Amino acid sequence: MKLCKFTDSDYQAVIEALENRSGMDLFTHDETVRNILQDVKERGDAALLEYTQRFDRYELSVEQLRVTPDEIRLAYDGVTEEELAALKEAAERIRRFHERQRQESWRYEEEGITLGQMVRPLATAGIYVPGGKASYPSSVLMNAIPAKVAGVDRVVMCSPFPDGQTRPHVLVAADIAGVTEIYKVGGAQAVAAMAFGTGTLPRVDKIVGPGNIFVALAKRLVFGVVDIDMIAGPSEILIVADHSANPAYVAADMLSQAEHDEEAVPILVTPEEELAREVMVELEKQKNALSRQSIMEASLSTQCRLLVTESLEEAVDLANRLAPEHLELALEDPEHWVEKINNAGAVFLGHYTPEAVGDYLAGPNHVLPTSGTARFSSPLGVYDFVKRTSLISYSRAALEKCSKTVTLLAEMEDLGAHANSVKIRIAGGENKS
Repeated sequence: MKLCKFTDSDYQAVIEALENRSGMDLFTHDETVRNILQDVKERGDAALLEYTQRFDRYELSVEQLRVTPDEIRLAYDGVTEEELAALKEAAERIRRFHERQRQESWRYEEEGITLGQMVRPLATAGIYVPGGKASYPSSVLMNAIPAKVAGVDRVVMCSPFPDGQTRPHVLVAADIAGVTEIYKVGGAQAVAAMAFGTGTLPRVDKIVGPGNIFVALAKRLVFGVVDIDMIAGPSEILIVADHSANPAYVAADMLSQAEHDEEAVPILVTPEEELAREVMVELEKQKNALSRQSIMEASLSTQCRLLVTESLEEAVDLANRLAPEHLELALEDPEHWVEKINNAGAVFLGHYTPEAVGDYLAGPNHVLPTSGTARFSSPLGVYDFVKRTSLISYSRAALEKCSKTVTLLAEMEDLGAHANSVKIRIAGGENKS
């Protein structure tokens, strides 16, 4: 970890490096992923089975690719009553929040013109759920529930089953969330199958969900064939703290991100140097009492930054500049300062709102823009699973009134057929149909 004060000579260089942080290196494995995509596109299920055996050490037949109702029922036996209640409570809160994001179609009229917008759900959505280092039932809920709230009829989930492990919590979460089909396939090959379709696995309209570098690169390469949510980089948290912050709380929340991945980025920004130094002590103390120490140590040693600013105003400005995935305002008056926040995936206000409640239970989506992309993008939501279609209707009188302007604009662009499509209606009298 590195503590850097605004008076240090390398202060601005440290900030610029954070500002220009990138996500995954999406070019290192480009050729490998392209080959997998092409292979699945051409050979379908046969390629899926071969890659599943090679990468997940799991030999399947075509008939075994899809999770059966019996397998889902058995999964409930691997979940305790308390765990099931927790999953259902989280699902209900997530659903309740996302129901407020529903969009309605609309129209308005003016002088013989009717204009509007139709909002329609996608027909099919594909959800990717990681299955390598850990099991992520929360990821299932966060990706599937907005799709169902949006009205998506067919929600397809792909997730690897390494060595045939069933991961009951993931299957139960999918059942609770309303996933309609689950397939035992992961990696770039799963993305290819959802993008192009195979004999068994259907083509989808949009692919969402996090994954490793191979999944991220595959999503980027199939964009345009299907839609995607985003290219997610390493998890990150930025905490803006003042004199009222508890260093133990701040350190705990920084470690909650550091344990995700060796490349996770925990940042503290504060005008209080003493607080920053107390947080450094707490990071070491708490880390040694937790599991996943090697992952946290890697994140802290290479990615963690504690920045001491000249003022709280500068700290908030820096937060906007870095546009973090998770932003905590560990401040005496967070409501005052949140009005000054423009760039963040999610904002957590006050000393009793740890980022973890947003990951699991609060309701807002935990699929958030990373690597500074909160400057221009938003959390996953219901709006990601709908499409908008424009409606335009003109009466003859309305067309006649605007005909001169339309033809003039068309002729400016030397598009005579466009102009003629208006002129022929005005010159030809009423429709004869």
